[in-house]
Amino acid sequence: MKVWIEILTPKQALFFEPLYHALRRNGHEALITTRVYREAEQTLELKKLRFSVVGRHGGGTAFGKLIASAERITKLANLIQKWKPSVAVSFSSVEASRVAFGLGIPQVAANDSPHSWMVARLTIPLTTFLCCPWIIGRSVWKEFGGPMRKVILYRALDPAAWLKRHHPKGEVLRQLDLKRDRPIVVFRTEEAFASYLMGKASDKEPVVAPIIDELLRRRLDCQVVVSTRYGMQAPVIKKRFGERVTVVDRIIDATSLLSHSSAFVGSGGTMTVEAALLGIPSISCFPGPKPLYIQYLERLGLVETIRSPREISTRVHRILTDPEAFESQSRRGKQLLINMEDPVAKILSTVERAGKQRTR
Repeated sequence: MKVWIEILTPKQALFFEPLYHALRRNGHEALITTRVYREAEQTLELKKLRFSVVGRHGGGTAFGKLIASAERITKLANLIQKWKPSVAVSFSSVEASRVAFGLGIPQVAANDSPHSWMVARLTIPLTTFLCCPWIIGRSVWKEFGGPMRKVILYRALDPAAWLKRHHPKGEVLRQLDLKRDRPIVVFRTEEAFASYLMGKASDKEPVVAPIIDELLRRRLDCQVVVSTRYGMQAPVIKKRFGERVTVVDRIIDATSLLSHSSAFVGSGGTMTVEAALLGIPSISCFPGPKPLYIQYLERLGLVETIRSPREISTRVHRILTDPEAFESQSRRGKQLLINMEDPVAKILSTVERAGKQRTR
């Protein structure tokens, strides 16, 4: 069986890497496609995965996204028509969904982000099988025209797919010149170009910037690390804070960095979930509608949503000065990860099932 896997973001590269290897072990061929997008390409290279670059990222405007998507659909259609896969797999890629549907290729989509409603409206109705965390459930997809009888639930949050296989390494500390014996506070900037954040975020003024200002003002004994996106946020952060913070402007082993951290503040989604499941006290300052997985982790006391820079700074100070609370959260987060099932096994069986349903 030939399987086409579309990977557009670093999260998707981490999520689909074990699926790629599982497919190969089972004797299937696999083709990975991506687009011109620094973070996605670097993550695929870090994981030593072969891939084909087709088209580009559309940027932060609706018009730019539309034109880039239209161009990608044409290029992908030509490539996929020649390769002739039995099944397509994506994280609800708009272009992969349209091409697979147009060529009669069954498609399996993973999606934990119904809050990204524009993407959902364009992809869910074209999906053969939809795989998602059990906390999201089936009914939420109904308004998007989803295949209710073909929604496959797994009892895990998406990062479990790679966290269950990850072994922390200390090399990332040397790469960033961080000291192991001093607390590390990691910040993650928002996905400013995401369709669901248009008008709510800007790569020129990251949401975390005033929070970092407040934290540095307190002169806490900690190392501040800022993980940026797109290549445009890093210069903004560097200019504003200079050598007082460590700016990550390339792809690194971020999971290992989180494993060595004392606290995490995120204006995105994936790293917030990662940190929580690794047992790291986590604060979300996500600027858009609160994702369902963040709501779930809040109910378990593993993530706090705070948007006031002063309140976040105060909370980080408490985290750094309360080792007993840190140990308690560490145990609860890690136990939750242990209790989750492996999403890869369920998606693999779904892909193999879908591959038998090629329509033409």
